[in-house]
Amino acid sequence: MLTAKQHELVCFINDRLKETGVSPSFEEMKEALDLKSKSGVHRLISALEERHFIRRLPNRARALEVLRMPDRPEKTVAAEPASANVRAPAPRPAVEPANDVVEIPLHGRIAAGLPIEAFEGSSMLAVPAALLGSGEHYALEVSGDSMVEAGILDGDYALIRRTDVARDGQIVVALIDDSEATLKYFRREGSMVRLDPANRAYDPQRYAPAQVRVQGKLSGILRRYE
Repeated sequence: MLTAKQHELVCFINDRLKETGVSPSFEEMKEALDLKSKSGVHRLISALEERHFIRRLPNRARALEVLRMPDRPEKTVAAEPASANVRAPAPRPAVEPANDVVEIPLHGRIAAGLPIEAFEGSSMLAVPAALLGSGEHYALEVSGDSMVEAGILDGDYALIRRTDVARDGQIVVALIDDSEATLKYFRREGSMVRLDPANRAYDPQRYAPAQVRVQGKLSGILRRYE
């Protein structure tokens, strides 16, 4: 048997999935159940998982699947005459969760021109899952025009797969001297690392290998239109 809050939460999740196709956020669940903190939501979801009412879908920040619904109190209705031949309503099909939206960390702005400091705080960005592959991802807002010939524009969101290695010709987030980050093509040039822009107005940047650490490689671009 579920507690009142557990019952309320699974019904809220199920109703939201039917209405929008997307699981509610933890903040929305906290407000809907009038809880003081998100830790209470985590405990309720864990309890519902243990009782096999819901499950979390892997690699999806906001994807919950309702496996079954708790019994609801049945309403008392007047009996129909036997001759009415009333048929019981068909059971509802299981709710299919929307698996096409993922929330990933959004870490500030990154230069697609001269290097600037990256990772200025963090929020979350909802991203179509089709733009991401396997692995852990984060997003950076692009500032500058040095990658325009690669189709990366000022104000775009660069979707980055975390990795510390890169092959020549890949677009990477490169951290320079552990303080500044930039989005560029990665290439090796003799004993140096060369970071190439995709804009003829900018020159390549050359560094000693010890100065450059790869923080991830470009997985996709998300662009919003006003």
